[in-house]
Amino acid sequence: MISKGCEQCAKGGKMVLFVYGYCDQRDCFYCPLGENRKNVTDVYANERLVENDEDIIEEAHRMDALGTSITGGEPQEAMEKTCRYLRMLKDEFGEDHHTHLYTGITGGRENMRRLSEAGLDEIRFHPPYEQWGELHGTEWEEILHIAREEGMTPAFEIPGIRAEEEFLEFLDEGAAEFCNINEFEMSDGNYRRMQEKGYELQDGHMSAVDGSKEEILETMGDHERVYFCTSVFKDAAQHRNRLKRMARVIGREFDEITDDGTLVYGKTWEPEARLEELGVPEEFYTVKSDHVELAWWLLEEMVEDGDVSDGEIVEQYPTVDGTVVERTPLA
Repeated sequence: MISKGCEQCAKGGKMVLFVYGYCDQRDCFYCPLGENRKNVTDVYANERLVENDEDIIEEAHRMDALGTSITGGEPQEAMEKTCRYLRMLKDEFGEDHHTHLYTGITGGRENMRRLSEAGLDEIRFHPPYEQWGELHGTEWEEILHIAREEGMTPAFEIPGIRAEEEFLEFLDEGAAEFCNINEFEMSDGNYRRMQEKGYELQDGHMSAVDGSKEEILETMGDHERVYFCTSVFKDAAQHRNRLKRMARVIGREFDEITDDGTLVYGKTWEPEARLEELGVPEEFYTVKSDHVELAWWLLEEMVEDGDVSDGEIVEQYPTVDGTVVERTPLA
């Protein structure tokens, strides 16, 4: 089974809203946050550092977002911000803008009520790893029912450290709607701690940890409401599809969108008057302060024919910072 939030994520349609970098409950050895996001109060909408609320709305429009995933740190430790953003997104995009939130604490009924009233559709709990297998009869069982009573869809989202059948029991009992298991990964933020615990990367993988995947799939993978999200899928589908959505929104008529979701165009330092002399239609170029950007294939042809002295083909991400992937000189 794949939830509505995950369906949108697979399409690249979920904006990731990082609301708060602190998490006072525990210091998980597998926490993937890097130095720029751990223990900070900064807010990020996808890769964009948020300076004001309008930045969030602009980023959602930039990717034609279907919904928003709220994460941290611990979003419940910044309830005012979290609820304000939820209301703002629902006001701007309507009730169909699906929202889900990741949390590592229970929070209690008051928080559940506030989140629901602000517009949260789905809440995904990540109980402390040390308590896995002993969650029944605790606040973690209670909060699932409270969240549902307050009008949200309660679920588990856990890292794939090991198989744990207790999560299946919560599904069968009707307390949790689904359980997402994310393939266990190493990142720049947790690499040293993970190695100290004895974890190693899978052969041929950039981030996936060697070990537990097969056991988890054998023990839990057949349940219709368990979804195992691989590191390859996150990169090859979710992230790439989000870039493609952005590229389709911001791409100019002459930009080429690649299979990776990057934009490719040409760049020359010839004056606009030269392009006018050559009869280049206005829709095929844009004048910048010190250069001109235009269709790469047109620039390549003009350089080959000697009509333009030089230039380059640029490939860049459609993200707000416009990171350049590659430059290919033409002369």
